[in-house]
Amino acid sequence: MTDRTGIFEGENPFHIARAWMAEAEASELNDPNAIALSTVDADGLPNARMVLLKDIEEDAFVFYTNYESAKARELDQAGKAAFVMHWKSLRRQIRVRGLVTREDGPAADAYFTSRSLKSRLGAWASKQSQPLESRAALMAEVAKVTLKLGTNPARPSFWGGYRINPVEIEFWADGAFRLHDRFKWRRTGENGQWDVTRLNP
Repeated sequence: MTDRTGIFEGENPFHIARAWMAEAEASELNDPNAIALSTVDADGLPNARMVLLKDIEEDAFVFYTNYESAKARELDQAGKAAFVMHWKSLRRQIRVRGLVTREDGPAADAYFTSRSLKSRLGAWASKQSQPLESRAALMAEVAKVTLKLGTNPARPSFWGGYRINPVEIEFWADGAFRLHDRFKWRRTGENGQWDVTRLNP
């Protein structure tokens, strides 16, 4: 039994993550849902980039991207990923490692529809991660798809979500003299029971 109280209290790590996110939405200046997503390529070389987390479900973390992007190819190939979410305003972070599946059904359709028109058209126009001749060429492609698709474009088949089902979640909070508080939640597989361990800072 760990001595989890205050911001670490609770028996469901997703509920704790949502509570921390809600606090960050009130205090973080920009993009409180930004995560640094890490993947590996076919040679095992790591990659990292910032993406926006769009949902914390009851058992997973969800974000959206172009399925033809470098990150998507790496996610599909490895089936695993990690991310860290850090809030300067709260002096806290959450680290996640887990298994990855696509979200390309009604939830992806609903999220795509909720985006601004310009973002939806941009998703159609951008060949994400591919070489680009110039900014002008990109804007010309945006104009082209705008004429073709109009004001209510559907979600393209090459764009959708990824769901990370964690096997590890670590909650970290800054402590005086660098004596931080860290609690690691770990389970075997996507449906196992969570085991919580306090870690040295």
